Amino acid sequence: MKPFDHNKFVGYVCEVTPQYVRLQIPSAKLLHTFYFNGEIFSGGSVGSFVVIEGQEYGFLGRVFELNLPQGERTEITNRSINEEDTQFHPIAKVELLALFDIYKPESIIKTVSRYPSVGSKVFSCSDEQIGAYISAFGIKTDDKDVPFAPLGKLTSNNALCNISLNSLFGRHCAVLGTTGGGKSWTVAKLIELASDYTENKCILIDATGEYNNINENIQNIELGTGEYIFDYKNLSIDELYYLLHPSSKTQVPKLMEAIRSLKMSKLDNNTELSLYYKQDSQGNPIKGNIYKAKKTKRAFEVFYYNHIVQIEDKSCNFDFNLLAAQITNECNWDSDRNNPSMWGDRNETDVSNCISLISRINNVMSTSEYNKIFGFRKDTIPDAKDLREGIQEFLNGENSVLRLNFSKVSFDYQVREILVNAIGNYLLNEARKGLYKDNPIIIFMDEAHQFLNKSIADEYFSAKPLDAFEQISKEARKYGLFLCIATQMPRDIPLGTLSQMGTFVVHRLINEQDKKAVENAASAENRNSLSFLPSFGEGEALLVGVDFPMPLTIKVNAPQKVPDSQTPKLKQKGKHI
Repeated sequence: MKPFDHNKFVGYVCEVTPQYVRLQIPSAKLLHTFYFNGEIFSGGSVGSFVVIEGQEYGFLGRVFELNLPQGERTEITNRSINEEDTQFHPIAKVELLALFDIYKPESIIKTVSRYPSVGSKVFSCSDEQIGAYISAFGIKTDDKDVPFAPLGKLTSNNALCNISLNSLFGRHCAVLGTTGGGKSWTVAKLIELASDYTENKCILIDATGEYNNINENIQNIELGTGEYIFDYKNLSIDELYYLLHPSSKTQVPKLMEAIRSLKMSKLDNNTELSLYYKQDSQGNPIKGNIYKAKKTKRAFEVFYYNHIVQIEDKSCNFDFNLLAAQITNECNWDSDRNNPSMWGDRNETDVSNCISLISRINNVMSTSEYNKIFGFRKDTIPDAKDLREGIQEFLNGENSVLRLNFSKVSFDYQVREILVNAIGNYLLNEARKGLYKDNPIIIFMDEAHQFLNKSIADEYFSAKPLDAFEQISKEARKYGLFLCIATQMPRDIPLGTLSQMGTFVVHRLINEQDKKAVENAASAENRNSLSFLPSFGEGEALLVGVDFPMPLTIKVNAPQKVPDSQTPKLKQKGKHI
């Protein structure tokens, strides 16, 4: 490999800045495509790769802007600029991508604040040199047994890009692009590569149902039908708040007291709390709801402190069917006016304040969509399986991809967002236990804008964020839980989540807000590459990442099994079949 050859000369460095290098091209003829030793070179055209001489290191760059000096622009004609002795002297801006040892040019590293000198010669870069760099793209010096996979080909010369899957997923990944840009195909390809080239498991959150049967080793779980439920007892108290959204000042205290009482009732195996139960006709306590009005506090408080760890464990391990009635039972005066060691009688003001909360609880109980997701009335879906157990069976099984199909989950009542958040919290808590460190898991979330940056507001408009996946993006990488999100609207993804994405596969983006969101999340040295985004064709994408030495513009290979993302088409009048 000979990176510097006078036959491939393009120009001289005339200006060096932290953002780019300005290149003086002695003749406009040097911009043209040419052949040398049977290989085609792009010269100094926009998008072409160039190499710049240095003392110890050479620099790899890409031309992203061309213009003529102001004094020459008025004299330009097609004939004059293409003459052999043309007097035009174009100026190019070159984005520095990486540097290489001039004695070992077969490998590259990031530029690391080194810059070429003014006057350095610039040459067109050969396909052989570019091909050597991307044949093992993203590898680190200390990597061992790295899984490489063919993601696509360079758009400039069709050189195959073999990419390190550790570098691609290890710092989380985002697939971005407008509708029709090839985003769904890229997600399917990434799942295929992870399945075929690694021993790791993938969990796909399929928002629309388009990824059915995209892999031979796929397991499908349909949600929203009642076949699988995320048992409400496995929700956290905060997630129950998302469902009930109680007002913080008046309803939360009563809700918490009701939950504590019901947990105590469930823990009361020896009927130590029989004083607070209703009694049957024979005088035996009926375990269930707890009644405090005009009762002594002592026995209740003793039981509470003896079991405080189980009661305050932030779980929903109680009978939800009793919750509405229990909230009413909590609406008592704190103390009897004649005996402070007893609760007072019913407080009608508290009951009035909790009416809307009780109505929401009854609504959750009676809503079929909630029941088929969280199993509040298991008697109506006796054969329902636990989703957490389904995930665990998948992790212990032979299949490499688990697809959670959300296409039948209702958009009403924010069920989708709450369910995805609950799944995220479950996986994060499992990861915190160290269960995935030896065998990392990749979570793919399609149409991520439907689930992220969401919140639940109570009747007083106090919002609670659904932030499980934001927490995953910030902390789960060290636990072996990797996230790959796909969206056509990056502006709707929380900047905190987007900025944690170490790798971007960016298809065509047209909306300025979307491009700005990516620019804010991407590193400064990659922002010049983002200027190519609006001109990308279908399947073309910009690949940039923290662990990659330079950004690449690639044509992503088509997956073996494509997702069902075909847009319905209009029919010509009179051509009905």
